[in-house]
Amino acid sequence: MACAAPSMLSSSPSSAVCGKAGAAPAASLGVAASRTASCGLGALPKALHGLRRSLVLPLRSARPAAVCRSVRRSLSVNASSLPLVGNTAPDFEAEAVFDQEFIKVKLSDYIGKKYVILFFYPLDFTFVCPTEIIAFSDRYEEFEKLNTEVLGVSIDSVFSHLAWVQTDRKSGGLGDLKYPLVSDVTKSIAQSYGVLIPDQ
Repeated sequence: MACAAPSMLSSSPSSAVCGKAGAAPAASLGVAASRTASCGLGALPKALHGLRRSLVLPLRSARPAAVCRSVRRSLSVNASSLPLVGNTAPDFEAEAVFDQEFIKVKLSDYIGKKYVILFFYPLDFTFVCPTEIIAFSDRYEEFEKLNTEVLGVSIDSVFSHLAWVQTDRKSGGLGDLKYPLVSDVTKSIAQSYGVLIPDQ
């Protein structure tokens, strides 16, 4: 899981939708490569044509049909079950730390009021993640001007979040943040957004 990588940006505060408002969710997304001998760029769905060429070239081999079947099996997913562009963002309610206090955060409370940037990070007190998390806080006024709320989520407890926020930045902490850190100790939020790496 990448540190502080934005997972969702609702483009319409009037609906909890991942990505572009009004985009219709695909019935399914997958590499349904044709059974022809060529597994080249033309055999890929248009949604995947933007992939770097290096990601497409390995599909060509001495046995392209076998590769195509293998790719079709391993990459075929039901897009309506994932939080992709055009799908409704999974709602959640959880405890969070904000302004040195424990609060409740419910994603659907922002519908019709604000855009939301929801990002996930693995754990508190890590060495790389604080720079990204602090950067969101340092630029919070810019997000406010855009009517946007920032929410950070990890699987740590609110007590761990509070300790990290109360730790000075020079000592590896976050200091005061201008947005809530959500606790996902049950891992249900991360799982519903498809960002949970099992057994890690």
